[in-house]
Amino acid sequence: MTYTAGIIGTGGIAGMGILGMHDEGKIGREKIQASHAGGFDANDEIELVAVADVDEEKLERFATAWEIDPDSRYVGHDAMLESEDLDVVSVCTPSYLHHRHVVDAARSAADPDLIWCEKPIASDVTAAREMIDTCAETDTELLVNHSFRFTDKLRQLRTLIQDDRILGDVHSVATQFRMELLRNSTHLLDTLVYLLDSRGETVSGHITGENEAVDSLEANQQVDDAGGGGFVVMDDGTFVTIDCTIPRESSSMTLQFIGSEGKLYMNNDDGEWRYWRLEDGDHVEEPLPGIEGSWTWEEDYQNAFANAASHIVDVLDGTAENESTGEAATRSLEIIIGFYLSHHTGGQVDIPLARPLRDVCVTSW
Repeated sequence: MTYTAGIIGTGGIAGMGILGMHDEGKIGREKIQASHAGGFDANDEIELVAVADVDEEKLERFATAWEIDPDSRYVGHDAMLESEDLDVVSVCTPSYLHHRHVVDAARSAADPDLIWCEKPIASDVTAAREMIDTCAETDTELLVNHSFRFTDKLRQLRTLIQDDRILGDVHSVATQFRMELLRNSTHLLDTLVYLLDSRGETVSGHITGENEAVDSLEANQQVDDAGGGGFVVMDDGTFVTIDCTIPRESSSMTLQFIGSEGKLYMNNDDGEWRYWRLEDGDHVEEPLPGIEGSWTWEEDYQNAFANAASHIVDVLDGTAENESTGEAATRSLEIIIGFYLSHHTGGQVDIPLARPLRDVCVTSW
């Protein structure tokens, strides 16, 4: 069976490339495989048949590159959702629009069985909850594109950690990634909650107010999203430090786990993973069981979109459970909102957020 797909939003992550991740000469001119369209293109069981955008120039550029039928190029998502019968709808718009586009798609005549929403799930927890609830009411699977979950090495590593094969009880984790919190550290925080299979319980945060994306993306508006970090106490007792204050150029995505039976150092930007087993009070370095080499952007991240599309097919076929639900995606969002609340109130914040605090919105792209 071939499933039909449509994309709302024809920017970088949809399939045209992102500054800082792809060759600048190719951005906006060529197909980029590390994208939603690239994931569909890599899977014989999904066909991208329709696209929508409010920017007609971007729409035509994308549709031409990805060879979309001229009759299936829509100005605005409402027109596509009213005209097409779709199995999958990808939401690749700026994060502050995710809520509207997911809710509209779930309730639309297109009647998709699954919505593949780009990360972060939303700009505030209330919006995320409504997206989750609406998809549940309409029997629509909501799968959030935290792409690291679809890399083979992280899947293997999660099994090793959850089966207590390498770390035992995790005591603490120190992490670092580039600014900004909502735009970038969503990757870091989702990787954390994915590997630990836990959620934040207490948050203390600091916000720098700095945002390098305003210049690099040539954005025409200011947003709240900024560098920052703090500490998080997870609901399993793990103590975590988060540092997302560093500009892209000098940053390295790192996570260092300390457990009762070993320690693990992950540097994804430099392609270095190291593991030490604790034996009689000494840490003895050895290879990670069953994992060859380290995680890299060039291989693992590139393949994540094709893996995600394959997972979408499995979910639609009924042979797999959704591995990146809206509930899971809200865990990283709650921590980020908690950092902002903590910074501006000067106190610690408990998660899950109380009702009035769920409405706090952090604008980003």
